[in-house]
Amino acid sequence: MSHQILSGKRVLVTHADAFMAPVLCEVFSGHGATVIPSTDPLTSADAVAAVVAAAGHVDVLVANLAIPAPSTAATEVSDGEWNDTFAALVHPLPRLFRAVLPAMIARRSGRILVMGSASALRGMKRASTYSAARGAQLAYVQAVGVEVAPHNVQVNAIAQNFVDNPTYFPPGVQGNPRFQERLKREVPLGRLVGAREDAEFAAYLCSEPASCFVGQVFPVCGGWVAR
Repeated sequence: MSHQILSGKRVLVTHADAFMAPVLCEVFSGHGATVIPSTDPLTSADAVAAVVAAAGHVDVLVANLAIPAPSTAATEVSDGEWNDTFAALVHPLPRLFRAVLPAMIARRSGRILVMGSASALRGMKRASTYSAARGAQLAYVQAVGVEVAPHNVQVNAIAQNFVDNPTYFPPGVQGNPRFQERLKREVPLGRLVGAREDAEFAAYLCSEPASCFVGQVFPVCGGWVAR
């Protein structure tokens, strides 16, 4: 997509120093958007409200939330791990949505895109806490998406895995021969999805031509979910 499909749009991107945010900010800016990056961890209701208030007019919210994924056996997951994971990945969502949706509904125009995980769509060993939190994100998107669609506000999610990003697939992981073997074994594409490939799709979902998508979850994982 070479044309500026987000020209004039103000885009708030959360956790702007992690997960997909750096490349999202770059790609969205390239498509003409005014990007408002926030690096606040968003672990309190007051923090979320302050971030949105400081952003001012928001046409597009990109809820990019990430933490290192716990890899604990289900029988050993502590209440602390469970609560901390949901506090980072799930609890910010309704706070963000409550902060941006009223103005979007009043304008009858707006987009929210949640950058989620395909771990919610296919079972993974030792990922029960993380997968449950990511699954809650996707269920929330589906429910709110159909609720606000009559107001011409589109809420969707990208559920990704095996996408090049510094949080989950840093250079040390990518350079490991065992990881490369796993890629070829588990991912039909045979490689990581490129960061820009993912970001360009995200930009499209936040643009006017994508106004028909409502409460939908789009797997971006090189075919990993389909196996």
